[in-house]
Amino acid sequence: MNKWIRRSAAFTAALLIQLYSATAYYAWRLPDSYYVETGGQLQVDTALHISAAPSSHAVQAVADSAPKIKTASLCLFGIIPIKTVEIQEIDTPMLVPCGQPFGIKLRMNGAMVVGFDHVSTSSGTCCPAQEAGIQAGDLIQSVNGQAVSSNQSLQSAIASSMGSPVTVSLVREEETCTVTMTPVFSSRDNCYEAGVWVRDSSAGIGTITFYDPQTGSFGGLGHPVSDVDTGDILPLGSGEAGAVTISEVEKGTAGEPGMLQGSFTEEAPLGELLCNNRCGVFGKLYHNPTDAAAVPMALKQEIETGPAQILCTVEGDTPKAYDVSLEEIDYSGTDSTRNMTIRVTDNTLLEKTGGIVQGMSGSPIVQNGKLVGAVTHVFVDDPTRGYGIFCENMVRYGLCGS
Repeated sequence: MNKWIRRSAAFTAALLIQLYSATAYYAWRLPDSYYVETGGQLQVDTALHISAAPSSHAVQAVADSAPKIKTASLCLFGIIPIKTVEIQEIDTPMLVPCGQPFGIKLRMNGAMVVGFDHVSTSSGTCCPAQEAGIQAGDLIQSVNGQAVSSNQSLQSAIASSMGSPVTVSLVREEETCTVTMTPVFSSRDNCYEAGVWVRDSSAGIGTITFYDPQTGSFGGLGHPVSDVDTGDILPLGSGEAGAVTISEVEKGTAGEPGMLQGSFTEEAPLGELLCNNRCGVFGKLYHNPTDAAAVPMALKQEIETGPAQILCTVEGDTPKAYDVSLEEIDYSGTDSTRNMTIRVTDNTLLEKTGGIVQGMSGSPIVQNGKLVGAVTHVFVDDPTRGYGIFCENMVRYGLCGS
């Protein structure tokens, strides 16, 4: 009898440990918030059964017109509490999956500091910008009240100082501040300089993910346009979405990511850029770029591992569908642009590009008739694989303006 009791206790202890481990795992893996279709219920697809039990209260958003955010308790087997989550009902957007390449012409509202240089003077070398406390990533907006809109206007304002101290207004981490800087005379260039390198614009090629026929809005890229030197997201002053034709593909290999090579056409701009944030670039298109029909946006809990397709353009300007597999889905939300791991399985695309290449960012991912997200990154050591972002994140942080 004692032996049986010991075995039973050991079994119970092992079971409790497994349940505790499962609870901890799902508490970490499952997101803290969900969208659900208006009038629908939250259903979580996991290996072990998890149910959502409504809580007794709701959270009202700040705006009176905004929908209420309900809370629910996720429970393992309907009994063991895992975590409390927020649930917001929405009318699922109907979006047109695109896959067309587009040119990104981004102009900043100022000049971003990307580096420094020492100025040679008659008495030695120095860097006035660094001595004034200016840092890489700062966005210089004015000098002595004179607006700075480009590298040229900044250098002109510095040169006209004739060595007198100037007041520099700049934005650092979304806060505006001012510093006093004293330019020095460069014995090499024969003019007054600050020893600062700046960037005022950027251009590149990406892929349009979706078009909203109700508003004319679009989302693309799936990740931000960032400065190549500082890694900071480039602040958008104004910008255009331009027409692009893909002329060649540089095939990707292990250790060497490939690239779509194309050129801007002489056609009128496709639209304007209004936002550049962590989930992509967003704006308004002047017309629907494709004849494809709109499909529902997939909520993240509806996405599953297994077969899917991506739409991308690797020649000319017409997108085609290619087979991929969603290998892993990350609901934790630690990186809003790397929610899915993708593997290219389509032999035609593998032969043409080697897998995922630069310029393919933003290629829409479609599964079960719904738009689930977009390609964002390629694995450098394995170009057949990469990351994707949930379409839900692009809509939330892009079209919704959050």
